[in-house]
Amino acid sequence: MTARAAIDENTLHLLEDIEHGGRHPAGWSGRLLTILALCWSLFQLYYASPVPFLLAGILPDSISGYILFNDTEARSIHLAFAVALAFMAYPRTYTAPQHKIPLYDWVLFGVGIYCALYICINYQSLALRVGAFTPFDLAVGVSGIGILLEASRRVLGLPMVCVALFFLAYIFFGNSGWVPDDLRWKGASLHKAMSHLWLTTEGVYGVALGVSVSFVFLFVLFGALLEKAGAGNYFIRVAFSLLGHLRGGPAKAAVIASGLTGLISGSSIANVVTTGTFTVPLMRKVGFSREEAGAVEVASSVNGQIMPPVMGAAAFLMVEYVGIPYTEVIKHAFLPALISYIALVYIVHLEACKKGMTGQEKRDHGMTFFQRLFMWATIILGFIVLSFATYYGLGWIKTLTGDFSGWVIAVVLGGVYVGLLRYCAGFPDCPDDPDLEHLGPTGEIVKGGLYYILPVVVLIWCLMIERLSPGLSAFWASLLMVGILLSHKSLKAFFRGEGELAGYWVASKDDFSAALIEGARNMVGIGLATATAGIIVGAVSLTGVGQVLAGFVELLSAGNLILMLFFTGVISLILGMGLPTTANYIVVSSLMVPVITLLGAQNGLIIELIAVHLFVFYFGIMADVTPPVGLASFAAAAVSGGDPIKTGIKAFIYSLRMIILPFIFIFYPELLMINISGPLHFLLVVVTAVLGILCFAASTQGYFLVRSKLWESALLVLVAFTLLAPGFWIDRLVSPWQTRPLEELRRQVEQAPADGLMQLSLLRRDFDGEAVTTLSSVTLGPKAPFEERLRFLGLDRIKKTEAAYQAEARFGGLMDNPELDERLRLVAFAIPAPQPAASWMVLPALLLLGLVIWRQRQRRSPL
Repeated sequence: MTARAAIDENTLHLLEDIEHGGRHPAGWSGRLLTILALCWSLFQLYYASPVPFLLAGILPDSISGYILFNDTEARSIHLAFAVALAFMAYPRTYTAPQHKIPLYDWVLFGVGIYCALYICINYQSLALRVGAFTPFDLAVGVSGIGILLEASRRVLGLPMVCVALFFLAYIFFGNSGWVPDDLRWKGASLHKAMSHLWLTTEGVYGVALGVSVSFVFLFVLFGALLEKAGAGNYFIRVAFSLLGHLRGGPAKAAVIASGLTGLISGSSIANVVTTGTFTVPLMRKVGFSREEAGAVEVASSVNGQIMPPVMGAAAFLMVEYVGIPYTEVIKHAFLPALISYIALVYIVHLEACKKGMTGQEKRDHGMTFFQRLFMWATIILGFIVLSFATYYGLGWIKTLTGDFSGWVIAVVLGGVYVGLLRYCAGFPDCPDDPDLEHLGPTGEIVKGGLYYILPVVVLIWCLMIERLSPGLSAFWASLLMVGILLSHKSLKAFFRGEGELAGYWVASKDDFSAALIEGARNMVGIGLATATAGIIVGAVSLTGVGQVLAGFVELLSAGNLILMLFFTGVISLILGMGLPTTANYIVVSSLMVPVITLLGAQNGLIIELIAVHLFVFYFGIMADVTPPVGLASFAAAAVSGGDPIKTGIKAFIYSLRMIILPFIFIFYPELLMINISGPLHFLLVVVTAVLGILCFAASTQGYFLVRSKLWESALLVLVAFTLLAPGFWIDRLVSPWQTRPLEELRRQVEQAPADGLMQLSLLRRDFDGEAVTTLSSVTLGPKAPFEERLRFLGLDRIKKTEAAYQAEARFGGLMDNPELDERLRLVAFAIPAPQPAASWMVLPALLLLGLVIWRQRQRRSPL
């Protein structure tokens, strides 16, 4: 029995409908559904493991072809499982049969599996006739697209399908007279569209579905294994034991518990429902209204989607789209997620202060402040010592044992697990009931489940130290989690001297199979979302609509960078409405990332690509919060009994920090751990970021030390922005660029350091013959002669004239723009200018903050 057993019946039905479908077929069809889910998880474990390669080295070549799967074949099998489970578990409508599968769903089930597997079954023959597909191939493509859209409608709802249908219509009818001239394209035939979307890896079977196969499933399965082992319940109780005694403690504990659950969950809605069942009643008891309690749960659960390592599966997609290692994505995303959680805890504290709340009774009596300080110092020191011992100890083991180091490390890890479990058996287990008001001492709760941390440590070790792929890292962590899930109950009973070990073993086997089934059913939505998003991505690549959208945003913003970012954020928010996190990110990144990078370059701003992806990702997941489509807000309202719209509005106010942070990424990439010069710079960035986000949170809540006046809230916003992006004001005071005479261009280009920056003013003509000037900030690449460096930028046939350099933009180069003529004139340039350190802006910000503190302390009543 796990924490989910404590969820009330109505909430459980809500979670089942959203995550697993509302149908529960009986008899042999129900058993088939279970078997398919189990087989999907086992296939993904097999595909991620080294086993296929070991078998291929032993078995004859004629057999090895059937046990090794390439990426495309694996994507095909992955989609077949998702489609099959969708038609079995999700009824056509709410009034359709819930306990049996109608004949029409069996037909869709069979045809859907065949269409999904078609590219796998006929892989060799399709590869031989690329560009000359048969009518039957195209019929399979049309049927597959239709069945995929119906499966997505059932699992994900209409918004995802409507977006996909819009882009399909644009493919076929984009050349119609009713399409505005600026949006019109030449159109595509059915043959071209279906071959692009279904029979190649440009559409449905593209990068997004590949990421779902290779990485996402293993992480979702890892989370399901942890949940079934009781780790989710353990995290919730640890959070409440540590924070429950503080002012507004249950709400603060809800934030931390949702954050810990978000580490292993790919769904904000599931996070809301599971943790909300525990946290919302306690928040209500200490004085939060139904809407406020639901809003805190929504804000903290959605925040889990920006927290590495999973990030609602977006982290793995960023690896493919941005082209950087997974560890780099985690590094860039971690600090913003952390300070966002710190700000949310502070928001809860301010709400508690406004309501005059008190905390729960302390459970650890008799400890003075200095005793607690000594205890925490000892824990931190012990953790540091243990980390160093582990790092160097494993290094020595690998040096001494060579090729056998894997087996030796496995034995050592098993010994550590058994030792930890022996220690944890001396403390009571966390009960599964939702009563969090009568917890035992914090120390007992923390010590009772320390072994749950072991697979998380293995995951982080494989990712960060061994630098294994995310999929393989998740496989080894999941393998350890399987061992823990199958053994921890029996071993605990043995160490406690309890009888009936066989009963514990049977219960553990049931938990293991339930975790495999749960992981697969959790993946149905993600698998279909990535496949359906492939239709949108394929349409974008086929039609070039991204360039059209860039022109539309540029027209609306009139060239103003802030307005451009604002409109991009709004479009990302709209596109994300009703879509799950994974599909949400795929759609908005495919459409809006090129817009920001192109228009940013034209405004002379070099924007880090990871910052742009995080920008659209943050705005996209805000759609889970924002009425009228905020699904997480509706789920929280169902748990709390509050009004969904009021809950969504309150959650939006609590989540405003997630709107300001993306703008900071663009102007101050140091927040993403980019361009950090050393430890002191890192410390300054962290301190100012935390202080800045706290000031912003206080301004949005209208409360700091006391209730704030309007001018005080305005000052706090100014202080927050200055602390979060000090470089913005420095750029306004001292220009970052120094214009130089064009005669110096050759010398400056040749003398610039490797990867040096330069700003180029380019004059070119659009297709209407109008002269257009663009300002492009570029990186010059490695040191080289003048012509070679310009060729690195994509400039060919360079020729000096009296007042300019004439050149041609090479197709695919940095200067290439399909909307403009390839001939251009370089009429001016600028080099980086010396500027004061951005950290100097911290001083006036602190003075303004001191002014607000002084005025509010004057109004603060004595305690």
